[in-house]
Amino acid sequence: MLKKFNRRVVCPKEQYKKLMEDLSARAGLLQRQAREAGMPIILLFEGIEASGKGTLINRLILSLDPRGFKVHSIIAPTEEERLHPYLWRFWKRIPPAGGIAVFDRGWYRRVLAERVAGEVRPKVWRRAYDEILSFERQLTDAGYVIIKFWLQISRKEQKRRFKELEDDLSTSWRVTKDDWRWHRRYDELITAAEEMIERTSTPNAPWHIIPAKELRSAVVSVYETFNATVDEMLKLRAAGTTAPQTISPTARIPDLLARVNLSVRATEEQYDRDLPDLQERLREVEHTLYRARRPLIIVYEGWDAAGKGGNIKRLVRSMDPRGYEVVPVAAPNDLEKRHHYLWRFWISMPKFGHITIFDRSWYGRVLVERVEGFCSAEEYLRAYREINEMEQHLAYEGAILVKFWLHIDKKEQPARFKLRESSEMKRWKITAEDYRNREKWDRYAEAVNEMLYRANTPHAPWVVVESNCKYHARLKTMRTIIDEVERRLEARPAGCIGMVRDA
Repeated sequence: MLKKFNRRVVCPKEQYKKLMEDLSARAGLLQRQAREAGMPIILLFEGIEASGKGTLINRLILSLDPRGFKVHSIIAPTEEERLHPYLWRFWKRIPPAGGIAVFDRGWYRRVLAERVAGEVRPKVWRRAYDEILSFERQLTDAGYVIIKFWLQISRKEQKRRFKELEDDLSTSWRVTKDDWRWHRRYDELITAAEEMIERTSTPNAPWHIIPAKELRSAVVSVYETFNATVDEMLKLRAAGTTAPQTISPTARIPDLLARVNLSVRATEEQYDRDLPDLQERLREVEHTLYRARRPLIIVYEGWDAAGKGGNIKRLVRSMDPRGYEVVPVAAPNDLEKRHHYLWRFWISMPKFGHITIFDRSWYGRVLVERVEGFCSAEEYLRAYREINEMEQHLAYEGAILVKFWLHIDKKEQPARFKLRESSEMKRWKITAEDYRNREKWDRYAEAVNEMLYRANTPHAPWVVVESNCKYHARLKTMRTIIDEVERRLEARPAGCIGMVRDA
C-alpha cells in the first residue's frame, strides 16, 4: 500500500513560492483562531529514518507563533519513562487548550520499532493498538485535533539520503550503524507501518500519507492538510458539534449502597490490638512492591466526613515516605482546566515499585462534576468508558489498583460535622460547602451507585467500606490492600513484568 507513494511528486519552484505565500499566512491565522477558540492541536510526524520529519516540522512551524507550540522529539524511553506506564510520557506532553504539540515520532513506537526489533512480545504490541485507539479517541472526544502524517520514501531514496549525509563532513555523524541496520530491515518496517495505518486510521484521527521524495511537494501537502483540518474543526466547533454519547443514561442501576450493612463495628480493643500488626505488614508490602517493580494505586472516595483523611493517615504511618505519595484532589486549577480532565491524574501516576494514594480522584467527573453540572451528561457518561480504559491500561502495565468508597449513612454525617465544629483542631475541615452538598445527598447517592456499577471491573474492583465505625473502616482498608497486593503478586510474580516488555 505504501509503495505507491514512493513516486516523485514535483512542485516547481515558482509554483511553490506562490502557493506558500497563501498557505503560510493561512496557517498563522488558523493558529490564532484555534487559540482564541481554546482548541488544542496535536501534530504527529512518523516515518522511517531520513524521511524528512525534522525538515518538514521546521518548515511548518516557521509560519506559527512560537509562543503557541512545543515540539517533542520522541526517542527510546528514558529510565524514568520506562518506570511508568507506556502512555504516561505522551499524556504528560499533550497541549493545553489553544496550544499546539508537535511530535517528532510518538506513541506508535510500540507497534513499529519495538515490534520489529522484538523488544516487546506479540501480545504486548497487539494490545497496544487498542490502547492507542482509546488514547486518541479520548482526546478527540474532548475536542483535541489530531493530525497524523506518515512520510513515505522508498528504500532506494533512503539509501541515497544516507550516502549524501555521509559524504558531507558536517552531517556524516547523523548516520549511524543502527541506521544502516534499520535500512536492511526496510521491508519489515514498511509492513508494520502498513498494518499500523490500516488499523489506526480512524474518522477522528486519520493518517495522511505524504510522498516525501521531493521536499517542496511534501511541504505543500503538510500545509494543505494542516490548514484544511484545522479550518474544518473550527467550523464544527463553532457549530456546536459534539462527540456521540456512548452509554445510555436510561440503564437501570441497582441501589448498591442500600445493601451495605453499616452496623459492622470493631471495638477499641480490637483496633488497638490489630492496628500495629497491619501497619507493620503494610511496610513489608511496600518493600515487596519495590522489589517486584509493581506500582500500587489506591483511590479513596467517599462522603464528606466519611474519614478518608484519618484513614490515609493511619495507612501510611509506618511506611517509608520515599516509596509513596499522597495526592489530594481538589477542584482543578486554571492549568488543569486547560487540559483533558484525565491529564492531571496521569502525570501523578506512580513509578513501578512505588505507591500513589489519591484522596479523591478521576471519579470526580462522574460524581461532583456530574451533580454540580460542571460537565454535561454526554461527558460524564463517556467518562465511564474513558476511566475503565485508563484503569485497564494501568493494569496491563502491571499496576495494582485498589478503590475504596467510604460509606456512612445520612444520620452519621451531621453528627461528624458537629463534632468537627466543636473542635478547634478540626474546625478547619468543615465548610459551608459541606452543608450545601449534604442537601444533594440523594443526587450524590444516585451518582455513586452508577459509579460503583459501571466502573467495577475485575482489574479494578470497587470496595465499599462500612465507615460508620472508623475503627472498622481503617482496619478493613488495610487488610484489603494487603490481601489484594499479595493476591496480585502471586498471580503475576516479579519477573513477569519486566518494565511491561515481558508482560
